[in-house]
Amino acid sequence: MGGVTGGDGGARAGHDDSARAAVDTAFRNEWGRVVATLIRVTGDWDLAEECTQDAFTQALARWPVDGVPRSTAAWLTTAARNRAVDRIRRRAAESNRVRAVALTINDEAAPAREEDEDSVPDDRLRLMFTCCHPALPIEARVALTLRTLAGLTTPEIARAFLVDEKTMAQRIVRAKRKIRNAGIPYRVPPEHLLPERTTGVLGVLYLMFNEGYSASTGADLIRQSLSAEAIRLARVLVQLMPDEPEARGLLALMLLHDARRVARLDANGDLVTLEDQDRSRWNRATIDEAVRLVPRHRGPYAIQAAIAALHATAPHAADTDWPRIASLYGELATLVPSPVVELNRAVAVAMADGPEVGLRLIDRLAGTGALPSYHLLPATRADLLRRLGRSAEAVVAYREALALASTDAERRFLQRRIESLE
Repeated sequence: MGGVTGGDGGARAGHDDSARAAVDTAFRNEWGRVVATLIRVTGDWDLAEECTQDAFTQALARWPVDGVPRSTAAWLTTAARNRAVDRIRRRAAESNRVRAVALTINDEAAPAREEDEDSVPDDRLRLMFTCCHPALPIEARVALTLRTLAGLTTPEIARAFLVDEKTMAQRIVRAKRKIRNAGIPYRVPPEHLLPERTTGVLGVLYLMFNEGYSASTGADLIRQSLSAEAIRLARVLVQLMPDEPEARGLLALMLLHDARRVARLDANGDLVTLEDQDRSRWNRATIDEAVRLVPRHRGPYAIQAAIAALHATAPHAADTDWPRIASLYGELATLVPSPVVELNRAVAVAMADGPEVGLRLIDRLAGTGALPSYHLLPATRADLLRRLGRSAEAVVAYREALALASTDAERRFLQRRIESLE
């Protein structure tokens, strides 16, 4: 019973809590690894996800009793594989596949090992390239990988795309069906096909990082494990495609943001704006590495990395080169027309040319109705109104943003702004 005596209820409760916390951690860290392995072994996407979910359910029941295994990845992968064998055995026509799966049952070391950074990319990267096959629409490629590889829920992915949950669920189902019916292979494509898959893979990594860096819902604004996984896979991708500037640009962009992670929240878990962050807490080694990675190439990720580098290398907020940042956002808007890019450009223009100019751009953007549920639009408008001394209007805008914000940290920040103006 894991060393827990039946008479010590408090110790047992603590043991159960510890085991449940271990399951939660394993879900964040190992979901993608287990699903990717099962897809390779069984070739069945739905079966892989279902059996992986069953393995985590088993862990919730067994770990409080037996103790947390030394290698949670090996335990979960073996449990999921065993469940897959049980399911497949009930399909008489699948006898050959049963034998293929059974051969891997005892290979517990494979899922537990740490991949050599110089080795062939692991199953998760193979899964990523499979999800990003050009036969799938770009939105489906990114959404399917976030669901299958990262274990994000459908609502989380829907928010990342600014679409409703039902639409996203249908998109994921159609993508899986397309992969099955078209016989899309589970592999990293040969070198001559890599470039055409790059855009989808980069999109997967960026949305994965963003969901970890600024969680879309819940009490935690930052999910470090998810953003760390995106960075890890980006490093593998840069190794795989060393001559692809956008891969380097994306890695640089993510590193520059991650370097500021510890300064984004205060001791109480409350949001600290970029302007007010303690820059001595930024990771200078990570910033230096990222700045060296920023390519001269002017693709979307490279431009965003250049913008992030300007923020990261300014000694103080007042030293930020806002005119240059506004210019770079103008370039980005030409390459990637997007209301979110336009919102960021309006902020840069406001900082460079004054809040009145930025407010006009934001009001014009709001008039298009392009971001009806995006809380940062009214929040940004509120901030510019506050800077202009128009407090009553700012409070109205802050309240609009508060109604749309989806994380506790963001809601607390907006509530403090309102209270400071009332």
